[in-house]
Amino acid sequence: MKKLDSSTRSSFAPTGTLRVGINLGNPILANEDQGTKRLYGVSIDIANEIGKRTALPVQLIPFKTAGNTVDALKAGDIDLIFVAIDPVRGADISYTPAYIQIEGAYMVKASSPLKMNEEIDVAGNEIVVGKGSAYDLYLTREIKNASVLRAVSSQAVVDDFMSGKGNVAAGVKQQLESDAKRYEGLRMLPGRFMAINQAIGIPKSRAHFENTTAYLSSIIAELKQSGFVADAMKRHNIQGAKVAD
Repeated sequence: MKKLDSSTRSSFAPTGTLRVGINLGNPILANEDQGTKRLYGVSIDIANEIGKRTALPVQLIPFKTAGNTVDALKAGDIDLIFVAIDPVRGADISYTPAYIQIEGAYMVKASSPLKMNEEIDVAGNEIVVGKGSAYDLYLTREIKNASVLRAVSSQAVVDDFMSGKGNVAAGVKQQLESDAKRYEGLRMLPGRFMAINQAIGIPKSRAHFENTTAYLSSIIAELKQSGFVADAMKRHNIQGAKVAD
């Protein structure tokens, strides 16, 4: 494993501490213990491993949505985020290869006539999705006939949906399934409408960002190959996702 040279290291973590944005809107990647406020999950394990390899102290900074982490990265308030690879965000963010692939799914009420993903993009359907999430970005590009309605966050999608907003809910399969346990009369549509590749992102505005991305990419490749990512997913009981190819 190669090391970061001093100038690249300084541009990567200009404060001397690696400030990592943690998106709590995706339970596959990160969660917060409600009692202790301790953050835990696959992305936290990877962040701490990067801190260990770079000999940098790690500061984990929680955010409610992926969009919030992106905004903080662009503002220079954090140095690294865990985010879905998306071409829109890619204008400002340099990505590593993916470390996890996650499924995006649709949920409807049990009484809905909708049975398949292919039936969703029809005039009159209204899809509720978390504002600024990877699913929002994807659906905004791909949906041609249905309407996209935005909840304030991915966690608010099911509550908004059950309060009468829209006739389809969209998001991380596990998030929808977990939130749906609070209600009755809901069902998931089979399969997925998209596969989301989760990666590390750093700002393109920093000097030497290409070198930093190459360095982080080599770490991700090693963590996948060694079983580190798979072990973290097993340790945190993550299902419905897989180690990215």
